[in-house]
Amino acid sequence: MAAPKKGRRPTGAQGRPGRSLAIILIAMVALTAGMFLSKQTTPRLGIDLAGGTSITLKAKSEPGKPDAINETNMNTAVGIIERRVNGLGVSEAEVQTQGRDHIIVNIPKGTNEQQAREQVGTTAQLYFRPVLAVTEGAPAPPEASQSGSPSAAPSGSGSPSASAATPSSSATSQGRAVSEALKAPNAPSPSPSASESKKADDKATPSTSPSASPSATSADQAAAAALQAKFAALDCTDEAQRTAVSKDVKPEDPTLACGKRGDVWYKWVLGPAQVDGKDVKDAKGQIDQQRGIWIVTMQFTDKGADKFAKITGELAAKQEPQNQFAIVLDGQVISDPSVREALTGGNAEISGSFDQKSAMDLGNMLSYGALPLSFQEDSVTTVTAALGGEQLKAGLIAGAIGLALVVIYLLAYYRGLAFVAIISLIVSGILTYTIMVLLGKGIGFALNLPAVCGAIVAIGITADSFIVYFERIRDEIREGRTLRPAVERAWPRARRTILVSDFVSFLAAAVLFIVTVGKVQGFAFTLGLTTLLDVVVVFLFTKPVMTLLARTNFFASGHPWSGLDPKRLGAKPPLRRSRRTGSDAAAATVSVPVDAKEA
Repeated sequence: MAAPKKGRRPTGAQGRPGRSLAIILIAMVALTAGMFLSKQTTPRLGIDLAGGTSITLKAKSEPGKPDAINETNMNTAVGIIERRVNGLGVSEAEVQTQGRDHIIVNIPKGTNEQQAREQVGTTAQLYFRPVLAVTEGAPAPPEASQSGSPSAAPSGSGSPSASAATPSSSATSQGRAVSEALKAPNAPSPSPSASESKKADDKATPSTSPSASPSATSADQAAAAALQAKFAALDCTDEAQRTAVSKDVKPEDPTLACGKRGDVWYKWVLGPAQVDGKDVKDAKGQIDQQRGIWIVTMQFTDKGADKFAKITGELAAKQEPQNQFAIVLDGQVISDPSVREALTGGNAEISGSFDQKSAMDLGNMLSYGALPLSFQEDSVTTVTAALGGEQLKAGLIAGAIGLALVVIYLLAYYRGLAFVAIISLIVSGILTYTIMVLLGKGIGFALNLPAVCGAIVAIGITADSFIVYFERIRDEIREGRTLRPAVERAWPRARRTILVSDFVSFLAAAVLFIVTVGKVQGFAFTLGLTTLLDVVVVFLFTKPVMTLLARTNFFASGHPWSGLDPKRLGAKPPLRRSRRTGSDAAAATVSVPVDAKEA
């Protein structure tokens, strides 16, 4: 006689509910400990809840580019500004256009407000230009101007493959350098006005003109003289002159520029741009461990690497200061390293008087490129959190009322099972809160009003999962099964329904997050996060807890207050099996109700 088959041993939460409960308990403890270790116990708030700064930028019209202010350039500028600000760790910053030529930037309080403000309107036009002459930034005295001999000044420090030098330029070498630059094929001569040329001719000294190449045309000589006259008169200690000196200069034209080394201003005569910011693929500020200074490392595109190798190869063969190239950002020289050999490989670095903030700021701006338009701050206002605080208070009250109604309904309808749902909601709340706090610290996630709404909506989604499972269990009891098999038989069907429902909610949240911008993304992110946590809580907490409760007498006996009373649920008479003893032990009979026999 074959032995009766043994039932399959339950697996997973069914057979080892303690293991699942231990996993979720460890996760809760770890998240809570991480929150306290991070010294951040409250979520980061968005601008509507915490206040912050609102900056209005106005696009400026540029000479010769009447159609530059258009929808395409404005949208490009919005994307670059948003990436710059978020690159500083500022999350939930709102960047959007307003009208035809305005951009509104909202930066939440408690983040890098000042640092972000310094970057939002910075054009970040980067050029690598050869140095023709350099001297201190003050205007030359009359006798120096007449002799054309500006004082020497030290150059900025360069990369490890470039060494610093102290140029000593005479008027003759400067005049020759400027003249040669103006004659270069890739350096078209500027076209000064007649009065400007006349003024330059009046100021030009005999020592300057003979120094020019004999083959130079009179236009080249006039342009060189005009540029040198401006160079001698330039006062880089004057902010107005610093701003105006390189305004509206084309990349292919020679120019003047100012820059600061320590506390001293210097001024440069620079040749045509050889490499620009578009040729930079990536940049970042970091500390040089060997030298202990902050630098900005750059990686060029393939095309940019070829340009950089070519210009550094040409400069390496020249004498100081013509063997230097100036790195010019928005018209200001930030470094002017000298070159000893061609720099190949597509990588370079900028070093100088950087601190951590300035190095990381520059790396951040170069990484995301230059703005296609120039902007000026139209207004800067401080946003208070008063209105958002009132709305948050109203939203929390509404959420508390909704949660209270859900709890009352669960207690009235499910009785003892309601405590399982309530404890599961508490577990879900702890996980959600700690993760939001850690995300604020880790990736800069900020909680705004729509995000709070998403969390409130998630209460209903989580409660719905419990209800699906409870109703499946009650259906099994109505079929005449006892609680323990009812809990296990109900789980596969409830699990499928819960997963399908949560997948639809998560898919909707993901699509909403992708296709929207600004505050709506906060709603979508919170909804998606809480939907995922709902699956975790139901699988690792609610189901194991029900497996354990099914073994207790209170729930297994169908106590009236357990919510699983077979009489209240209208359960069918259970199927009973009996076996005879004695000689007929091998034969099993099944007793059935009388009405079934008659049928």
